[in-house]
Amino acid sequence: MGRVTSIPIDAVVRSFPVDAATAWELVADLRNHERWIPLTRVSLDGPARVGARVTAVSGPFARRGFPGLADVMTIDRYDPPAGAEPGVATFTKTGHVLKGHASIVVVAAGPSSSRVFWSEDVYLAGPLPRRLTGALVSPFLGAMVRYALMRARQDARATDRLRNR
Repeated sequence: MGRVTSIPIDAVVRSFPVDAATAWELVADLRNHERWIPLTRVSLDGPARVGARVTAVSGPFARRGFPGLADVMTIDRYDPPAGAEPGVATFTKTGHVLKGHASIVVVAAGPSSSRVFWSEDVYLAGPLPRRLTGALVSPFLGAMVRYALMRARQDARATDRLRNR
């Protein structure tokens, strides 16, 4: 019997016109997120694996190396899809400003299609209550995730067209 994967009910879900392995390669490779999230640069301290540290810096000139808001994460789980099992990546946000968790789940929806679930449960560090700061950042993060998945889906369509030529 396969492992059980819980998918948060607040996840943004998008269908992708590629198989689960291809969708996973696209969305779980965090370096791709630079292309989809405006004004952001992403760095990893090595290959994507459990324990690796990821830093996404966002700001008007972040892509040019200037400082910005740092979203520092540790990869807690990084399991590509295997057969009928979904691909699951989970992250803990450990920065000085942003705290919480994020997850990306890729599920096969057929031989040449998949679904991507991306959720963010984030709040601000500091003296204000987690519930309050989470409610403040949630609309922004929801919009960012929807935009990123829209762009990722466009990349998946382009990949699918290239394969079918």
